[in-house]
Amino acid sequence: MSVAPEDADRVHRELGLSDEEYENIYALLGRHPNHLELAMYSVMWSEHCSYKSSKIHLKRLPTEAPWVLVGPGENAGVIDVGDGIAVAIRIESHNHPSAIEPYQGAATGVGGILRDIFTMGARPIAVMDPLRFGPLDDPRSRWIAEGVISGVSGYGNSVGVPTVGGEIVFDETYKGNPLVNVLAMGVLPVERLVLGRASGVGNLAVLLGASTGRDGIGGVSVLASAGFDEESANADKRPSVQVGDPFEEKRLLEACLELLDEGLVTGIQDLGGAGITCATSETASRGGAGMDVDISAIHSREEGMEPFELMTSESQERMLAIVQPRDLDRVLEISSRWEIAASVIGRVTGDGQLRILDGFDGEVLAELPASTLHDDAPEYDRPLAPPQDLNERRSLDASVGPVDCSADLLTLLRDPAWVYSQYDHQLFLNTVVGPGSDGTLLRLRDPRTGRETGRALGLSTDGNHRWCHVDPRQGTVMVVAEAAMNIACVGAEPMAVVNCLNFGNPEHPDVMWQLSEAVDGMSEACKAFNAPVVGGNVSLYNETNSIDIAPTPVVGIIGMHPRLVEQPPGITVGVGLSLVLLGQQPQGDVSMAGSRWAWEIGGCKGGTLPGFDLTQAVRTVAFVSEIVQQNRVEAVHDVGDGGIGVALAEMAINSRVGMDVSGLDDHRALFNESGGRVVVALSDSDLRSFLEESSNRGVPAQFIGRTGGPSLVLGSIVDLSVADLTRASRDALPQALGQGTVSG
Repeated sequence: MSVAPEDADRVHRELGLSDEEYENIYALLGRHPNHLELAMYSVMWSEHCSYKSSKIHLKRLPTEAPWVLVGPGENAGVIDVGDGIAVAIRIESHNHPSAIEPYQGAATGVGGILRDIFTMGARPIAVMDPLRFGPLDDPRSRWIAEGVISGVSGYGNSVGVPTVGGEIVFDETYKGNPLVNVLAMGVLPVERLVLGRASGVGNLAVLLGASTGRDGIGGVSVLASAGFDEESANADKRPSVQVGDPFEEKRLLEACLELLDEGLVTGIQDLGGAGITCATSETASRGGAGMDVDISAIHSREEGMEPFELMTSESQERMLAIVQPRDLDRVLEISSRWEIAASVIGRVTGDGQLRILDGFDGEVLAELPASTLHDDAPEYDRPLAPPQDLNERRSLDASVGPVDCSADLLTLLRDPAWVYSQYDHQLFLNTVVGPGSDGTLLRLRDPRTGRETGRALGLSTDGNHRWCHVDPRQGTVMVVAEAAMNIACVGAEPMAVVNCLNFGNPEHPDVMWQLSEAVDGMSEACKAFNAPVVGGNVSLYNETNSIDIAPTPVVGIIGMHPRLVEQPPGITVGVGLSLVLLGQQPQGDVSMAGSRWAWEIGGCKGGTLPGFDLTQAVRTVAFVSEIVQQNRVEAVHDVGDGGIGVALAEMAINSRVGMDVSGLDDHRALFNESGGRVVVALSDSDLRSFLEESSNRGVPAQFIGRTGGPSLVLGSIVDLSVADLTRASRDALPQALGQGTVSG
């Protein structure tokens, strides 16, 4: 069964395995691996599946808390939210497939993340999509954006799970290499929680769902571990992109949840990256078992598929269930009723070996210890070093540039409504606060009865490549803090974080430095907010023509609103209200580093980030969450991208009400992005007591102006009608993407 060494040398390199990795495989097996075994190791030891470049750093993240039921390492993180209810949450990337086939790349990203949720026993109730594309003036970037948005809406709407929020960013750094991250959340009774483990000698491995095809072969090795070049429209990589079927996914979802409700499954695993190889080896390894796999039993849709194709295909809408023999007939009956194909492809053994057979009594095609594919994957401590020009970059003055505050403000406005209007965000009627606000808020219903609990779940996804390019550690701290502030704005208190770490080539020392610094920043912030990391994803080799993307750690945060009595105030203001700026105020010369103004108008990508007090941010988040729960304010809005100028403009646009704000003397005051701040609106009669309470709670508060009139007046530097602001904001995306205008 061994491959000749000279042949193996050629094959393993073609499969993306290094010479050192091949030698490790040889040592583990005590012989040369054959072609099938090499293919299995290549996908399982890929960057996507093994995290070989990042796991040494990921170990520094906080992952435990009394409410964490399942942390990193399973299909999704799970937290206990009380009353016998648990919540599963996961975030993933589908960056490289979306660069090749935008619609299918995004669609299968949604499908994969949903399977991660219901494989834990949870019914998915929400999707969020943080999206990042190249500049709007680039035709290919627009084509990718349109395809991705259609893919998210086409799959999510069809499978019946609402897309309730996300982000959309356009920047030169993502030209040729978009970031398509997807978060999903589901709810389950605690007793229905099932893990992806194979146990019980003699139990059966049942493949459920779609037939296996040649789509997606090599996805984790061909796409996820390679950058792109200018020719990468990359037609040669298209076969590595999976093809999704949301209607098959819906049937599979319902069938799996019914199997779990009846207690017919002892373990279950989604088939994502590395396909059957991953599902069989990981379940066996986690369960301390082995498995015999009959490759001839795999239901396929293409003739003449080779063993390595069947074992590594990433065809979508498939699950692997571990079933006791006595329950097989009932499993097959339920699968048939949901029109889901089901095949017994494996048997759990006690010897720890993963054997691939042509018939259970037939030829042994591959044999290797299951744990070696999973637990013995390489772990690299790659060289890291800050960029050589770091000091030079930090010495730049990011506030320099042409200044026309009114024109600049109009340029920075970009309403994402055109995007989220294509998503169904009211499915299940759980959505209390949907797209267009700081955070999302969903009613928490008992998954057993459907009854409302009186509580709600807050969700937000956040990332900021500009901050993290300037300072990856502090930038990531600020990203986590902004995510926490966003859910505070809908009254939720942080409980847990998931992350999607999008970086360039890990073989570049500066990229590894960025990743290490970002992990340390995330660790610091998550500890401060007492919100452990319960899962995540690392996407590396995001580069085009050997130019790495700006570091883009994206976080998803989940929190609890303990008593949902009224609709949270949102960002809409009435006439005659006082405006108060809460949170840490910039001192001295205000830094513009990392701001949208500096990048998009001033043209500076350096400088030093504004000072950030994490302890102060924690206090402000707690205070904001409390006042929203108590309906103490008429409106609340996080100050994020674009600074207070954009925040106030967004409030005016959504309210169709003007504002008169003082104390904004120049573009630095208007557009700086000092973190940990929110604008609240409240009645004049409550102003004095509110300012006193803020001071007593250690939260800086400053009266800045009042609402009313037809225009947004910001000191002496901006005087724009609400109508002009609205037109600029809402027309930006539709015009750029060739859809005309939506203002009227």
